[in-house]
Amino acid sequence: MPTRWPATIFGAGMVVLALAYGLQPALQSPLRLIAGVAAVVAINFGIRSSRPDDIRPWWVLMGAVGLSAAGGAAADIPQRITGSLTWIQSGGTALLLVGYAALAVALAGFVDRRTSSSRDRAGLLDALTVTSGVALLIWTFVVGPRMAGSAATGWTEIAMPLADLLCLGLLVRLATVPGRLVAPGYLLGAGVVGLLAADVSRASGLGHLALYTAAGLAALTPSMAELTRPAEKPASETSTGRLALLAVAAMVAPTVLLAKMFREGRFAGLTVVAGLSTLMLALVLARMAGIMASHRQAMSRERALREASAALVSANDSEAVGLAVRTTVAQLIPGDVPHGVVLAIAIAQSEPQSPEAAAQAAVDRAVGTAARLVTTRDVDWAVAVRLTQFTKTLRCPMVLKDRPGGDPLVGVLHVAAPTWALLDLQRSVEVLAGQVALALERIVLGHEVARRNSETYFRTLVQNTADVITIVDDEERIRYASPSAFGVFGADPTGVLFPEVIHPAERDRLAEVLAAVRDGERVEEQLDFRARGNRRTEVLLELHCRDLRAEPTVSGLVITMRDVTEQRRLQNELTHQAFHDSMTGLANRVLFNDRLKHAVARSARDGSVVGVLFIDLDDFKIVNDTLGHAVGDQLLIAVAHRIAGALRADDTAARLGGDEFAAIVENVNGPGAVEETATRILEALAEPVTTDAKPLHAVASIGITTTPEGSDADELLRQADLALYVAKGAGKNQWRRYEAHLHAEMVERLELRSALDHAVNEGHFLLHYQPIVDLPTGAAVGFEALVRWHHPKRGIVTPDQFIEVAEESGLIVPMGRWVLEEALRTVAEWRRILPPGTAPYVSVNVSVRQFRESGFVEQVRNALTNTGVPPQALMLEITETLLVKDDERIWGDLSVLRDMGIRIAIDDFGTGYSSLGYLRQRPIDVIKIDKAFIDDMVTGQQPMALVSGIVSLARSLGLVVIAEGIEDAAHRVVLVRLECPLGQGFLFSSPLGPTEVLAWLRNSQPIAV
Repeated sequence: MPTRWPATIFGAGMVVLALAYGLQPALQSPLRLIAGVAAVVAINFGIRSSRPDDIRPWWVLMGAVGLSAAGGAAADIPQRITGSLTWIQSGGTALLLVGYAALAVALAGFVDRRTSSSRDRAGLLDALTVTSGVALLIWTFVVGPRMAGSAATGWTEIAMPLADLLCLGLLVRLATVPGRLVAPGYLLGAGVVGLLAADVSRASGLGHLALYTAAGLAALTPSMAELTRPAEKPASETSTGRLALLAVAAMVAPTVLLAKMFREGRFAGLTVVAGLSTLMLALVLARMAGIMASHRQAMSRERALREASAALVSANDSEAVGLAVRTTVAQLIPGDVPHGVVLAIAIAQSEPQSPEAAAQAAVDRAVGTAARLVTTRDVDWAVAVRLTQFTKTLRCPMVLKDRPGGDPLVGVLHVAAPTWALLDLQRSVEVLAGQVALALERIVLGHEVARRNSETYFRTLVQNTADVITIVDDEERIRYASPSAFGVFGADPTGVLFPEVIHPAERDRLAEVLAAVRDGERVEEQLDFRARGNRRTEVLLELHCRDLRAEPTVSGLVITMRDVTEQRRLQNELTHQAFHDSMTGLANRVLFNDRLKHAVARSARDGSVVGVLFIDLDDFKIVNDTLGHAVGDQLLIAVAHRIAGALRADDTAARLGGDEFAAIVENVNGPGAVEETATRILEALAEPVTTDAKPLHAVASIGITTTPEGSDADELLRQADLALYVAKGAGKNQWRRYEAHLHAEMVERLELRSALDHAVNEGHFLLHYQPIVDLPTGAAVGFEALVRWHHPKRGIVTPDQFIEVAEESGLIVPMGRWVLEEALRTVAEWRRILPPGTAPYVSVNVSVRQFRESGFVEQVRNALTNTGVPPQALMLEITETLLVKDDERIWGDLSVLRDMGIRIAIDDFGTGYSSLGYLRQRPIDVIKIDKAFIDDMVTGQQPMALVSGIVSLARSLGLVVIAEGIEDAAHRVVLVRLECPLGQGFLFSSPLGPTEVLAWLRNSQPIAV
């Protein structure tokens, strides 16, 4: 159903109920109840449809409506119906007042969510001011007269307006939260105001109907979720609207005073007091408005001067400076005020200045950069003719006292405008003039430095240039050669035919170039020729030719030659390095991408197939960590050679970085040839690689894609990378081809990672605990903490669906920290409740990434100290793969934790790469046998033998064994017979909540053997 229809239907129904309420007084009680129930249903429907971030305020609002409807219906029941049961009407009145309190709590909840617990003192004071004004009005004209009037006035007639006043204050606080108040907020405001008006006029029934209608419509509005979201805007300065509201609220007191005096006709002297109070308040508020306007203007001018400073720093000439000055003055003066700007810059001139100009310049140098308001006709005539429309001009000399360029007077800045605007602009113009003077001086000094550097450069070039400058006549003979020719050719070539100094194989090309220059044709700027250099060695010369035969001082071709032999060699080496990996010699990522683009273009033309392979070594980091980077580099070089050897001559092998390689397979007829190439690469890597440490096996995963799957290079790269990701997830030493559905899976995984990041920051996790029992007796000795993700849409998510993503993204570190601290807090609570000596320990899984973070030991120690849990009540579980890692820092941390009294357990033992021999070398207390071995233990001899061997060897090493995943009584019987001491699984209990654990400990019955 469209969103507008539920609100329309509900609103129409409430209008009908309101009409019936007014026309049928005898049915007012049931009609009020029906209206309340309809509003409760509407609010519930709106919560389920819009799903706000926090539903608690809406639930409280729904409860307020329900209590109000039930209480109002009971209070309005005629006494002839209730008879002697007068308590019904009294109880209804009590419920009605509780409904007011619930409404206030709901509005307070909305305020708390919108402010996000931020401190907005100004908004709170505004709300209190307005509420105080309304409270004075209600007390003066409603509550006070009622209390002083008839003795029959009920206390509820006083309590209800006061409760309405509380709700109104919270509503005003909600409206003053920074940001836009959405439609549901206005609807709730209308309902509360209507309720207040009805209670004041003693027509509370209609007021409650208005509140029910407003609450239901607010919940049915799609933007209702915004009321429980924090406001995105920070607290702002007082606006004109809020200032006017405060003024109205503040004037309530003198207005009430005046009204009382005019109504009662006494206290004439207080009229003056009230009038003066009103006047003073108005003047103070006007002064506040003026201060705010001045503050805003000052901030605007400060911003304009900052922008002017940035523009002047980047200015390269006086025109750019003038443009920056005009732009800044336009920003400093209000937009609708006419003005003129003239920047007069002092220049050196041969004629002497007039006496008036010299006297004015002397005064300017003495006064400095100080702006003075003068009559426009008194300034220089060249400036005055441009500012004739203004009577006054602000004249500000630009003076630099310690100017290195000579005269400290840089120029004069003139700004013309109405007098009142110039008086307000004086200080800003002085600051701007100082910035302009510095900018002009910087430009002058920059030009002078550039001129002097240029002269020095050309003088040095002529005297010490390494280039060979020659003049060749029409007979190709060298008529002049610069002194540097001796260093290049080993002798002075003057008088020698120019082609004789060039390599014989280059002479025909040289003749063509010289003929083209004489014919006036345009030739290349850079021409390289081989020549016979000093000591008869071959050098590479870069030639530049110009035809200056028409110049009488030259009368020939000017040929400039530069020895670029070493430069070209370095360029070739740099080009090779720019496109090849320095260690393996393979193409790098840049060259690989370029060749892939060309291959895809050729494939589109001739219809051939191009394949892309992404190759990544598995467990390469272990090699670097255990054997060192030198051995890792040897392995990478060998892998590179084997990958290149498995490709054809037309194919390209590349190293993209680290242990990542890639290959391009071109000119094949179908994807099968690309798959064969991947197989050849895996076979080539199968042989052990000999290194300085020991022979190593290079195991790799390969992702494949081909042009039928993608139409451009970028798409193929993404597909191959995605296929590599799938290959790694499937295992080691294999390849996988790209398939279209992989993209959707990757997107889903990225969405899961994003949601998990949000869950970590917001704390959307909870812990369940699975008992670890003594197998012979069935008594619980400990509990393993198992994390669960409370997803807002998917519900409870188990670890197998998000732990891998948490490990990859690093989110496992903050998640693990929370699990440890929460588990210890729970154990501390158990120890407080259970009898001494009966509280179980807790076992917490720890990721390897947590150990890699510095300070993990201190983190555990602080958590134990803060919760008061002894170290003996904590066991840390690590994965079996950690056994084979030679990271002494991690094992040193484990030893410290074990010395503290914390037990260390190996989780899922038997599924990794370790052997039982490692158990003697590591600080281990407990091993947990994986569920896979327990499941097959009864039906298979090999699993039985394996479990029996693990239990026996662990007992001999002094280790405790815990069997995981016990789900059948037969498994328990066998484990008891094998003398396995501890176990856990669904046979004993599924994971429990913290409070459920206490109930389970009290009610669990030992399982008979």
